[in-house]
Amino acid sequence: MKGAALAIAVVAVAAVIALMASPAEGITCPQVQKSLGPCATYLTKGGNPGPACCNGVRGLKNSTPYPADRRAACECIKQLARQSHNIKADAAAALPGKCGVSIGIPIRPDVDCNRIS
Repeated sequence: MKGAALAIAVVAVAAVIALMASPAEGITCPQVQKSLGPCATYLTKGGNPGPACCNGVRGLKNSTPYPADRRAACECIKQLARQSHNIKADAAAALPGKCGVSIGIPIRPDVDCNRIS
């Protein structure tokens, strides 16, 4: 009995240490791009974003629960915007609102991502 209890205790301590030692992985630019990929037509032509686009925006919100995640996503969004010269700034800024989501990341080319909380 003592051996089994000791083994369970060791496993429990190891699990706690593993959780403490491995920080949560932040969002990556490919994840941001995948989330916003269905929005490409809306971002370049305007109009209304489709359901797949809004699902991606909601997914982005769910993937950025912490300020560090939001700042990383912001930098990725700015990088994607620099690569895609035909994005309409007004459509990009309005995207979260049109999807009925507050993502905590202003979608503007001039945003200072370091100020996002």
